[in-house]
Amino acid sequence: MGVENKVAVVTGAAQGIGKAIATLLAQKGATVVVCDINLEMATETAREIESGGATCHAIKADVTQLGDADQIVKETVEQCGSLDILVNNAGITKDNVLLRMKEEQWDQVMAVNLKGTFTCTKAAIRVMMRQKKGTIINVASITGLMGNAGQANYSASKAGVIGFTKAVAREYADRGITVNAVAPGFIATAMTDAIPEKEREALINQIPLNRLGSPEDVANAVYFLASEEASYITGQVISINGGLYM
Repeated sequence: MGVENKVAVVTGAAQGIGKAIATLLAQKGATVVVCDINLEMATETAREIESGGATCHAIKADVTQLGDADQIVKETVEQCGSLDILVNNAGITKDNVLLRMKEEQWDQVMAVNLKGTFTCTKAAIRVMMRQKKGTIINVASITGLMGNAGQANYSASKAGVIGFTKAVAREYADRGITVNAVAPGFIATAMTDAIPEKEREALINQIPLNRLGSPEDVANAVYFLASEEASYITGQVISINGGLYM
């Protein structure tokens, strides 16, 4: 049960939420492949995970490129023998109000957050179909459900991830593949650390649980969806937001 002896690929796993997800899956017995555009950081994360006794590999990849996504899958299968779990976590923000948002800010966010989910899923699906089993978890966001001022590009990309999740879940359910999403709210990461203290306090006051989430809160939900215990769940979105959006 759980994820023991499974092989998991986590994109954008060098830091933050991705690192927490990769670390927890490894602690629970999975072989983990840490993918990130920053190979130095990915390698350091992999070393930290391996120091706990797990098996971990680091791969440099730009998820906006289908060729890179194919290479992730190819190297994973060659090194680890299979690909059982894909976590599409890689994401960026380029915030601005709509009238000031530059075309490249829109394009860059869409390329990483939405196209990156497409490229890696497409590459992994081929292997999972041959295995007749597999689990894909996409990291969406509360902003994809409720929107957020100054984040039209990010909100649109994450809403797209949710729609993509449901479509692919329907397409491949009969092949033994489950596809789900998690939608984190405001999580304590480097991104939220940059928010001025006054704004941060105002934000926390809007959250019924009265705190920011932790990367581990998200990792725990991803672990559940990746586990055998969630084998009858597909096409769903689990919100992890402290009650901010219900």
